[in-house]
Amino acid sequence: MKKNTLLSPTESGTCALLAPVENVAHGIVSRAVLTTPALRLTLFHFAAGQELSEHTSKARALVQILTGTCEFTVGPKKHVLRPGDLLHLPPGEPHAVNAPEAFSMLLTQVTESEK
Repeated sequence: MKKNTLLSPTESGTCALLAPVENVAHGIVSRAVLTTPALRLTLFHFAAGQELSEHTSKARALVQILTGTCEFTVGPKKHVLRPGDLLHLPPGEPHAVNAPEAFSMLLTQVTESEK
């Protein structure tokens, strides 16, 4: 059986977030860390020069920078993020990502139940 995520949603476990990544020299590599109906953790590695155009998400998002430096544009404001920085994005907040250098981030998305 193929393992789709680095961690099982039904068992305790560990994974290496800073492990070297192959095939990221000219692109963006993502890997699902943990996925449940209400929570999704995804590890992203961006090569220098990569970007994601402005987009939104229905989920609440927390972006934690692990390595390198990146630029997040949230609405009209630009944030330069470095290792250890955490960015909160409420649901529906327009944002874009630019990688002036290679960087890695952990994206945590929380889908809140509708009231």
